[in-house]
Amino acid sequence: MIMSSKFYIQYRSEFEIFIEAALKEDIGSGDHSSRSCINPMHQNTALLWAKEEGIIAGLELAANIFHYYDPKLQFDPLIEEGAEIEKGVKVFSISGSVQSILATERLVLNTLQRMSGIATYTHKLSKKISHTKCKLLDTRKTTPNFRYPEKWAVRIGGGINHRMGLFDALMIKDNHIDFCGGMTKTLHQTEAYLQRLGKSLEVVVECRNKKEIEEALPFSFVNRILLDNHSIAELIDALSLIEGKKPTEASGNITEKNIEAIAETGVDYISMGALTYAAKSIDFSLKAV
Repeated sequence: MIMSSKFYIQYRSEFEIFIEAALKEDIGSGDHSSRSCINPMHQNTALLWAKEEGIIAGLELAANIFHYYDPKLQFDPLIEEGAEIEKGVKVFSISGSVQSILATERLVLNTLQRMSGIATYTHKLSKKISHTKCKLLDTRKTTPNFRYPEKWAVRIGGGINHRMGLFDALMIKDNHIDFCGGMTKTLHQTEAYLQRLGKSLEVVVECRNKKEIEEALPFSFVNRILLDNHSIAELIDALSLIEGKKPTEASGNITEKNIEAIAETGVDYISMGALTYAAKSIDFSLKAV
């Protein structure tokens, strides 16, 4: 049995909406393949095997998918969430109605493969910068309607979640600034909006040059300075100007090859959309016992 994690508890309603929609998408009017040849009373067990190495992520979600469809299914994890796995490792067993196991098999595999791939890639990049103070963030560059599992996988892999969406933090970027008419005007309007809203939200502001940094620093409600698509030299210059007055975040064109050098500049955070859009899925296979 898997105990509910804080992440699942916090976003339970979002996960239940996802599970219901995903099962409906796949099963539709019924699993006619299984109904055609499997006795509805047939009970048995299947094992999930890892076909390659990586970080396992999605066990709790797998259990909830099985139990959402058929509460009588018995899910037994054989390793812990977030564990490093080798090829050939047995991951979990699932017992009960064979029709129920087969109806939910593909959704469980899809979520586990995707989440484990993201956790594995996040873990790999986090290790590269572990000797620095820099922390690795994800972004909103996620698969539509699969954001919560993907961001959960980032967390399991050792990364930190950026905002979940447009509703829980403000990120004032280049287009906001240009449409509004400049940094100072944008931040005055943002400050007035937050006062009217009466809600405490994190505010990240993109600064493209020295002038914008100097304009943004005096605003106390700004929580972090975003330095997007900066070279190493530009990052170092920007950090010397900021002088630790606010936390900093680097993003844009960050890869496995340059992430270490960027972290070593002294930035507090690195955000990478590639954590969720470029991760390779980990292969698993569910087989009857």
